Amino acid sequence: MSVSQVHQPNIDTKKSDKNLKLLFPKQAECSYVSCYCEENVWKLCQDVSLRVPEELDRCFVVFISNPCRTVPLWKQRAGREEDRLVIWDYHVIFLYSIDLKSCLVYDLDSELPFPTFFHKYVTETFRTDQVLKSDFHRFFRVVPGKYFLQHFSSDRRHMKRPDGSWIKPPPPYSAISASASSHNLDEYINMDADIGPGQVFNLTEFVQRFYKIEK
Repeated sequence: MSVSQVHQPNIDTKKSDKNLKLLFPKQAECSYVSCYCEENVWKLCQDVSLRVPEELDRCFVVFISNPCRTVPLWKQRAGREEDRLVIWDYHVIFLYSIDLKSCLVYDLDSELPFPTFFHKYVTETFRTDQVLKSDFHRFFRVVPGKYFLQHFSSDRRHMKRPDGSWIKPPPPYSAISASASSHNLDEYINMDADIGPGQVFNLTEFVQRFYKIEK
């Protein structure tokens, strides 16, 4: 199924609205620091775990990258042209899977609504790989939110220049550290399906994983 073939899901609006009010703060209330998308999403997972931990099993963290570290995404706030296209080395988003047919995407760097229904986010942000050179094809490492919250670590070394100065100012809180490692970010960005946590999908597989068409 190509991205252009995604249709509007049948969502129980009352159910999703109720869950959203319980689960997530408004975008302006979220922890956000530019260029630290992995930490922004970790903070969102932490927020869910503190307020409604029983819902964390419905939450997923998605790292988007490829072997060339060149992934085009549209509708990004950092984009300068009308279509807001940015080519990131990697990006991270948060998914809330309401049920087998419904999923919401939370992207703090997107111009799309917060959250956005999965079908709309995919169509407008990823479009399709069919017209892109293979170096720009997107791959997706999907990690359960609970696992990510417990095991992710970053000492922020990737945001420092050789002289030790910051490329972008870091978040005001201490670096995220798990007991087993002080820095494992590269394991999440790596798109080798045989290495690292979670599962790796191409774009078509990713859509099929989180969007079920009723037959």
